Formats: sequence, C-alpha cells, structure tokens
Amino acid sequence: MGIEVFFEDILRARETLHNVSLITPVKTSVALDDVTSATVFLKCETAQRTGSFKFRGAYNAASQVTAKGSGRTVATISSGNHGQGLALAASLLHLSAYVIVPKPYVPRKRLAIAQHGAHVIVVEDRAAAEQALHDTLAQEHARQIHAFNDPQVIAGQGTIMLELLQQVSHLDVVLAPVGGGGLLSGLCVAAHHLNPHLLLYACEPLGAADAIESLRRNEVLPMINPCTLADGLRTSLGSRTLPILKQHLTDVLLVSEEEILTAMQFAQEKLQLEIEPSSAVALAPLLRREPALVGRRVGVILTGGNVDLDSF
Repeated sequence: MGIEVFFEDILRARETLHNVSLITPVKTSVALDDVTSATVFLKCETAQRTGSFKFRGAYNAASQVTAKGSGRTVATISSGNHGQGLALAASLLHLSAYVIVPKPYVPRKRLAIAQHGAHVIVVEDRAAAEQALHDTLAQEHARQIHAFNDPQVIAGQGTIMLELLQQVSHLDVVLAPVGGGGLLSGLCVAAHHLNPHLLLYACEPLGAADAIESLRRNEVLPMINPCTLADGLRTSLGSRTLPILKQHLTDVLLVSEEEILTAMQFAQEKLQLEIEPSSAVALAPLLRREPALVGRRVGVILTGGNVDLDSF
C-alpha cells in the first residue's frame, strides 16, 4: 500500500479541528533539562479533550462521514483513548457511535466512552471484537473509524506537529510513542514537509517491540502476547502506517517497564504532570540520557493522561 497521507491533508485537518480541538500547551522544566542534559519541550496532549491526542484524529475522520453524507453512524474497536475520542466526536457531530471494547480493558476508560454517549459492546478478545465490528458495520450501516490505520485519523494527529513547530523554534529531535503508528505517521509527514532535517524517534516498550521488527523486515508483524503497562501500545503497525514510518523515522528506541514507571514517577513528582504509561515511554529515553538526545533541543509528545491507578 502506497503512502496516502499528504501535508495538505494535515492542513485540511487543522481547519476541521479549528475551535474544536484544543491547542495544547508546551511545558519546559529546568529540573528535566538538568537530569537529561538536553533542552526539553513537552507537548502536553494530556490537556486535550478526553485527556489524549486521539480526539484529533477521531474528530477529523468522523467529520468526513458527515461531509460526505455517508450515513450517521460510526464504529470502531478500542478499549481506551480512541474510543473516548470517537465517542465525543460523534456526539459533537450528532452521529451515533458504536465502540467495541475487547477484554482486558480499563474500567475507567470504558465508563468514559459510555458517558460520551457511545454504544459500548464488550467482548472477550480481539477476534471477537473483529466479528462484532463486522456485524455492527453491516447491521447499523456504520462507517469504520480505525484507531490508527485511517488516512483521516493520521492527518488529524499530524496537527500536533503543526502546533509544536509554531510553539518551539529550532527543534533537533522529536520523540513519540509507537503502537499502531497513526500518531507518528502524522507527525512525520508534517515534520518533514516543514523541516526535512528534524530527527524523529519512535519509542516502544521492550514488552511490545513489534514496530522495530516490522520496520526491520518491512512487513507488518502481528503483536503476539504483548507484556507492557503501556496499554495504548499493545497493537501492531498498520498497512498505511508502516510505509510512512519506514520512509521518515530516524530509529526506534526501546524502553523497559522499569523505565516507564520511573518516567511516570518523575513526571508526577518533578513536573506535576499525570501521564499514562504510553506517554512515559517517550520520556524514558531522555531520563536515561540516550546519547542521540544529549545536548539537543528535544520535543516530546505526551500523548495522554488517562492513568488507571488500579493497575499500579
């Protein structure tokens, strides 16, 4: 599958999201700069509506359903932030949303999806979720909004980079977590249109290190038994995200579970930021003074703040 997301798509997404999504703040910290020997700029998508970046892509994609007159119903599989983002987007656009939630899920996130007015269908596992989605698309004449493998979702996430490069000048490096790769794909397309020299690193848990292997082999490898606290990163890359990341990424940085917890604790205690494990994955390489980052101006995408305290 060729690359299907262009800079113009991201500019259009910015128009769609104008006055709907929030322009999120960039936070700096002397303590963080000291510990990391870098100049760090934290792009706080923790402050986005529904507490994560996922709202941007979900709203951008759902708005296309309205614009094209292709029905009044959207559906997706998600046990977390994408489900919340789509549920809110649908309610703002007066669409019906069906969110299929496979176990195991975070009860708080499932509740939040329902509170935004979506129909929640809980199923036993990923295979059952695929079947339930198939049935829902047929019965409800719904349009699928995939969590990451959708060009409009990718374009929506790319608006984060447009904001960041307006907020911070002369960045050398940007770090972001990788699960399905929708966020990083959007960041890459936007970044390299505006600054071809910007280095982009995907940050991935050691316990769910499929992206690094998929990029190495240039084929999507299914995620087998991921073992990480970062529940947002337990998915494989998509057919649309792999070619974009292959073309644009500098490298993948792997992070241990201990480093994820350390980064969450540092953010809480030193930065007064509550970040979920998936976000912490992008902060961790800085805290261990990854050689490629020392002395650089580094942007970090803090993707969300919906922490499930029960799992700790």
